[in-house]
Amino acid sequence: MTRPPVSQTSRLAHRASGTTAANRMVPEETPVAFSYAGTTHAVMMASPADFEDFALGFSLTEGIVADPQEIEAIEVEDLGAGIDIQIRLKDKANTRFQARRRRLAGPVGCGLCGIESIEEAMRSVDAVGSSKLTLDADDITRSVKLLSKVQPLHTETGAVHAAGFYVPGQGIVMAREDVGRHNALDKLAGALAKAGIDGATGAVVVTSRVSVEMVQKTAAIGAAIIIAVSAPTALAIRTAEAAGMTLVALVRGEDFDIFTHPNRVVSGVAKHVA
Repeated sequence: MTRPPVSQTSRLAHRASGTTAANRMVPEETPVAFSYAGTTHAVMMASPADFEDFALGFSLTEGIVADPQEIEAIEVEDLGAGIDIQIRLKDKANTRFQARRRRLAGPVGCGLCGIESIEEAMRSVDAVGSSKLTLDADDITRSVKLLSKVQPLHTETGAVHAAGFYVPGQGIVMAREDVGRHNALDKLAGALAKAGIDGATGAVVVTSRVSVEMVQKTAAIGAAIIIAVSAPTALAIRTAEAAGMTLVALVRGEDFDIFTHPNRVVSGVAKHVA
C-alpha cells in the first residue's frame, strides 16, 4: 500500500525583500488505527509509511506481544479517511490481550480511564542495566550527524521526526521517520525486530525531546542508551535511572549532557558542567 508521505502546497513567502507566491513540500498526517481481534485499540496520527513496521513496533513497545512470532498476520486497509491495520494475534497472545482489555475497559466502557489507566501509563520498564555496551564522545556526536543524513522526509519538509539505531563501528544501521516522535520510534522498533537486530547491540538516537514514553519504548527495544538532540523530562530521567539506561540529550555538535548512568560513555566527559 502506498500513500505519498509528503504533498506540495502553495504559500505566500514573506521575506525581508518582499512577499512572493511559492510552493513548499509539507508532510502528510493520517489517522492510523491499530485493531486487534477486530476491535480498534488505538488511533495514532502518523505519516502514511512503514505501516507493518509501525504495527509490529507498537505491538512490541506497548507490551501487547513479547515476540514478533506472537503475531499471526498484519493486514493494512486504506479506508480513504485513514488507515486501519488489522493485527491478528496467536492464541496465547490473544488471550493475554483480551484479558488486558477487560481490565482496562472500566465499568462503563470508558476505555482507558481511572486508576488502572494510570497504572498502565506508568507501567514498569524493562531493565537494561546489565548491558555492557559503551560509547565514546565521538560516537555520541557521530550518531546524531549520521542520523541527519538519513532523513529524506525531513529534508523535504523540515517537519518530521526521526529515530535511528546506532551501532559502534557501523553507524546508523536502521532509521525511520514520522510526524510523531513516538511513531518514529515504534517504526524503528518494528524494523529492528523484522531484521533480527538485537537492541542491546546499539543505541537509539532521536531528533526529539525525551519523554517517559520514549524511555519505555527504548527499553522495550532492549537498548541501554538513548541519545537525543533535545531535552528530557524529569520523569524520563527518573525512569531511565531506574531502568539502568544511559540518557544522553541536548547533543549540539560536540557538546552534550549525560543525565543517567554516565559509565557507558567512556571518554571525553567533562568533570564539571554548569
